[in-house]
Amino acid sequence: MKKLAIIITHPIQYYAPIFKLLYERQKINIMVFYTWGAGGAQKFDPGFGKNISWDIPLLEGYPYEWVKNISLDPGSHHSKGIDNPDLINQINTWKPDAVLVYGWFYKSHHKALKYFKGRIPVIFRGDSTLLDDSGGIKSLLRSLFLKRVYRHVDYALYTGSNNKAYFKKCGLKESQLFFAPHAVDNNRFAADRADEALALRDQLGIARDEKLLLFAGKFENKKDPLPLLEAFINIKEPDTHLLFAGNGILEIELKNKASQHKNIHFIDFQNQLNMPVVYQACDIFCLPSKGPGETWGLAVNEAMACSKTILISNKVGAGTDLVKDSKNGLIFNAGDAADLKIKLKTLLLYNKTALFTMGQHSKQIIADWSFDKQVEAIEQLINKCSKANR
Repeated sequence: MKKLAIIITHPIQYYAPIFKLLYERQKINIMVFYTWGAGGAQKFDPGFGKNISWDIPLLEGYPYEWVKNISLDPGSHHSKGIDNPDLINQINTWKPDAVLVYGWFYKSHHKALKYFKGRIPVIFRGDSTLLDDSGGIKSLLRSLFLKRVYRHVDYALYTGSNNKAYFKKCGLKESQLFFAPHAVDNNRFAADRADEALALRDQLGIARDEKLLLFAGKFENKKDPLPLLEAFINIKEPDTHLLFAGNGILEIELKNKASQHKNIHFIDFQNQLNMPVVYQACDIFCLPSKGPGETWGLAVNEAMACSKTILISNKVGAGTDLVKDSKNGLIFNAGDAADLKIKLKTLLLYNKTALFTMGQHSKQIIADWSFDKQVEAIEQLINKCSKANR
């Protein structure tokens, strides 16, 4: 059985299930090397302003090793935050047939790319896009730098259309690119939590025949929740409510601006096990991000798995693939308050039956964006690598 070494900073709720499924299927053997060090199992998230410890198991069902991190300031917020002198030796001791690296930005990850290139197949996973590329000399210089980085990559697993375009601009060829869709646990989000969702609406004072718009995530500038709040207030559509679920630096400002409006509600950060309830309580999910760095927006996948109508900005990487105009949602131009207001009002004017129908289209679209599809892509690529090396 072929052996794949996986290099990633810390346990992540969107990737740990992939590793578990790969190990369960037993088509390839894997070992995950966590480079943040053992302290990376729980981390302070500046976006939420608190320590985050996920309530779903992230270290069960697959083999892994912690790699000692000697950085004086450990973390994924800067390139020198991941510094593992023993990483390459630990991987070589395991004797893999290929290596899969998540992210090149960190010191040790970049070093691993360069070391293993030419020794064993190097596979890369990242979700960067060109959505924030404004052109000019800085863009040109960055493009030249990235082309040097990706010379150390044999194959890349791309998440969607925008990510694929990025890899091509960075010099990778079509033959080096394999589609491994960005995914969430569709089944867990789709499982019926209707009674709990109705209880949440009752708790907030939202009647069953009223419409609920949801923003869920970090209250930060990148996510741009303030224009959404202002647009909702200006529209003044009757029998509609807006719920902000999360925490972050903009929390006080949001709550102050919403304080005079009884149809605007707030709940704190919700962990993974309760998020399906929050999504299922709403009629429309909105991710109004202006970036930079909204490379995908997996909350969109989660809301779609819960059969919801979607409103997002054109800076959300998932939009090109997942949001079909007027079929399961709408896309507005980021930073354009007038366009946001028009698109939001359009959806709020739909009755709940129409929104339900759009939500069913979301569920159909997201069905193929699954953990199974991502795992199959990795297995097929490892098989391709094996045949090429014979």
